[in-house]
Formats: sequence, C-alpha cells, structure tokens
Amino acid sequence: MLAALGCYGLWGLLPLFFRLLHHVDPVEIVTQRILWSLLLILAILAMRKGLPAFVAALRDRRLVLPLAGSAIMIGINWVTYVWAVNEGHIVAASLGYFLNPLVNVVLGVLVLKEKLRRPQMLAIAVASIGVAILAASALTTLWISLSLAFSFAFYALLRKLTPVAPMTGLGVETTLLTPLAIAYLLWELSHGGTGFGQDVPTTALLIISGAVTTVPLVLFAIAAQRLPMSTLGLMQYLAPTLQFLSGVLLFGEKLSGGQMASFGLIWVGLILFASDGIATARRNRMATA
Repeated sequence: MLAALGCYGLWGLLPLFFRLLHHVDPVEIVTQRILWSLLLILAILAMRKGLPAFVAALRDRRLVLPLAGSAIMIGINWVTYVWAVNEGHIVAASLGYFLNPLVNVVLGVLVLKEKLRRPQMLAIAVASIGVAILAASALTTLWISLSLAFSFAFYALLRKLTPVAPMTGLGVETTLLTPLAIAYLLWELSHGGTGFGQDVPTTALLIISGAVTTVPLVLFAIAAQRLPMSTLGLMQYLAPTLQFLSGVLLFGEKLSGGQMASFGLIWVGLILFASDGIATARRNRMATA
C-alpha cells in the first residue's frame, strides 16, 4: 500500500517538479530523463542480478520490436506531458490520465477481444459524453488529453503483449530511446546550447529527473506484485486528481463551464467503472474461497 501511495503520489506531484524546469526545452527534459534513467535502471538491474536477462532481451528480436513500439509510445507521452505542464495545461493533462483506464478497456475489447460487462459499457458511454462536451468546449487542448490517454494505453497494451519482466522491459525501452536522446542533445548543442550545465540548480534538477522517472516505476512494480488489481486500479486515480488540484489550486488554471461538466461526467464514468471492478473482484474472491 505504501509503495502504491508512493508511486501515484509522485506521479501526481510531477507538475511541481517540471514547472521548476519551465525554462528548459521540453524535449531536452525528456532526453535528460532518458539518459539519467538508463544509468539508474542499469544500477538497479545490476543489484538484482538482472543484467543477463536485460542483455538477452536486447538480443531477442521478438522482444525488441514490440518494446521499440512501446518506447515510442512512452516517449510521445513524456514529451506531450512535459510540454503541457510547462505551457500551463495541467488540467488538460490530468484529464488524459483520467481517460486512460477507459481507453484501456476499449483497446481490450477491440484488440484482445475482451467482453464488457454492462456497468463497464455504461461507464464508457457516460465518459464518452463527457469527452464530446470537452471537444466542444475546449477543442484547443483536447489533443493533449487524447494524446496522453491513447499513448499510455497503447504503451500498456504493447507491454501486456510482450513477455518480459517490468524492469527488464523498461531497461530495453530506455536503451532504445537513448540514441535518439543523444542525437537530439548533440543537435541542441550545435544550435545554442542545452539547459544542462546552464547553472547548478538546473543541472541538478535534470540529473534528478532520472530518479523522478524511475523510482515511481519501481514502486509501481512492487505494488502491482502485492496488491489486488482492484485496489491498485482504484488508487491509480490519485495521480490525475493531484495533477488536477495542482493545476487549479496552485497554478491558477481556469475551468470553463464545459470543462466542469465534462470532468463531472468522466468522474461519474470512473466511479461506475471502479465500483464494478471492486464488486467483480469481491465476487471472484468469494467464488474461490
């Protein structure tokens, strides 16, 4: 439970961290995250004696190809999120992560041929009305919410279909992104310089970004192994809730009437969705008791 609170709490407070780097190019922030994350991930794998599995996964084309796809998805997600936070669209970003579980369900039906229960269908229908209202009232930021929701949903789908351990898969993804990160930093150096080395606070924050990226993922892996999925699924809404509150209360983002109605419907959909998940898990436990 502490691990779950830690990972979702850290993810929810990410806007506070990235706003400290508002003067740095968002793509550079992501490239720095990639490079410093890789060092930390390799250190963790070494401590866990997981480097042989990591090297084997890198050599296996059947694993590398889908992990390359998931790496692209998480890269798109990171760049979009950092840009949104630093451009003052934290509320739109939080909406993306509220929508993500519902997009996961839709992909499960379309790709994995999973069947929806009636409460799930109702939850998606209610949330879809909310998205339609948002499209009409906040069209300029809708792409942020949908990009974050769909990129992370496709990332999760690819990871679900790829038979690799969480930390090993994360290490491969980060390794595959590293050449792109280095190429971008070299390009940036030749076009005016990078934020890294600009001053001590900025450099320190960019180095810390590796831990900010990796530590929540490690905590999530611990929580996912030890908590029921229904509990974990309900707790995942802590992160976008904290992001939403940060945007409105700390950074003064304004909510239009359409956005408030949209959020209300999406939250109703999430409550229906989460309630059904809890009820189903309870029935399954009783059946196997």
